[in-house]
Amino acid sequence: MNINDWIDSQKDALTKDLQKCIQIRSVYEEDKSEYPYGEKVQECLQYVLSLAKDMGFSVQNWQNHVGWCEYGNGPEMVAVLGHLDVVPEGEGWSIPPYEGRVTDGKIYGRGSMDDKGPTIAALYALKAIKESGLPLKRRIRILFGVNEETGSADMKFYIKNGGEIPVMGFTPDGEYPVINGEKGLITEEYTKKLTQSGNIKLLHLQGGTAHNIVPNHATAEFACSPILTQKALALKEEKVTVSRTDTGFKIEAAGVGAHGGTPWEGENAIGRLMLSLSHLPLTGDAAQAIQFLAEKIGMECDGKFLKIAMEDQDSGPLTFNLGIVSGDEHKIYVKINYRYPVSKSFDDCGPIVEKAFAEAGFERTSLVHKKSLYMAPDSELVQKLLKVYRQQTGQDAKPKCIGGGTYAKMIPNTLAFGPIFPGDEVREHKPDEFMEISRLVENCKIIAAAMYELAK
Repeated sequence: MNINDWIDSQKDALTKDLQKCIQIRSVYEEDKSEYPYGEKVQECLQYVLSLAKDMGFSVQNWQNHVGWCEYGNGPEMVAVLGHLDVVPEGEGWSIPPYEGRVTDGKIYGRGSMDDKGPTIAALYALKAIKESGLPLKRRIRILFGVNEETGSADMKFYIKNGGEIPVMGFTPDGEYPVINGEKGLITEEYTKKLTQSGNIKLLHLQGGTAHNIVPNHATAEFACSPILTQKALALKEEKVTVSRTDTGFKIEAAGVGAHGGTPWEGENAIGRLMLSLSHLPLTGDAAQAIQFLAEKIGMECDGKFLKIAMEDQDSGPLTFNLGIVSGDEHKIYVKINYRYPVSKSFDDCGPIVEKAFAEAGFERTSLVHKKSLYMAPDSELVQKLLKVYRQQTGQDAKPKCIGGGTYAKMIPNTLAFGPIFPGDEVREHKPDEFMEISRLVENCKIIAAAMYELAK
């Protein structure tokens, strides 16, 4: 049977299987279970492996760190890398994030676009190749990752333990036509201990859900005298509200959520809150921390105030996101994520950021660095994927570089390919994440064609 015809006939089944996958809240958790990334992540992996087995594929679960299914024979393997874990749902949803609701030709839910939709589409694409009976010279393996959003420990485990490296591969977790470059990613955590004095005291500070999401809400609570509370209540700033509490007052800031790789599309609520708090008569450690976060980061997203702004012709400017803040009477904790251009390195920005935080009394407690990726436009893999895209869409296109990080950084000989089409809204990590059913089917067809092109 023709591959595209078979995929069209499976639209309803593809949609239903994706709905079931979305309904599993596969967010990383340290839940004291026997599973490395949490019980729900494991449940999602088992669901997809069972689905692949029912389709007639050989499956493997490698110590609950990564799973895969495979089709074909031969000494060489091509791979498709998808991930089943998702970022936390966050706030601002008008549709339940784990219902998998289909309405107006769209399937809604966390992971519908990033990356459960494309991963289930890849599974159906492999089944379409199997049903077509087309001859293959290479095996096709779909790797089902489960820790992409929180460090890619799954793929590090795969590499460290001798997992087979594909001769070529792609991850449907980026953009079309093909991503030949990805910025370097740095995620850092900083903590500052507080010894508070004075007439106003920080009690609670909270904002953000993940380092790679622009936070849409942040709040801080203070204890102080009624006179200072009254002065705080007079504060008038856009998207900032102040309310009285039993011990003083609370300040809340609203923002606009966005993907951490495109922070200019959102408004950082933590930055807005810090700018507001900087006007309060704070003293000591708390004042120093808040003034630093307001003056050196604020709502900027290019690292200008930290003096790390940079760019190149291929991938554009560095981006910066203050993703998480929390605190109490004794400490303040922040988690940041910044992405440097493909022609730059960690040494161009990392030491500068650490020094700035250290001078403000913060200690770095965690660092995760993923180097930039770049593959020449005339390389075989880039050209094969471009050929597929052009044939399937009828559009002439060139490769591009992005700020988002994908599994392509983790497994050699791979690039990001889809699922977002040029001009489409970037909806990953946002409230009311969705994928059009038509786009889901279209991706399935393109993925099948790419699998065959690499494996024939």
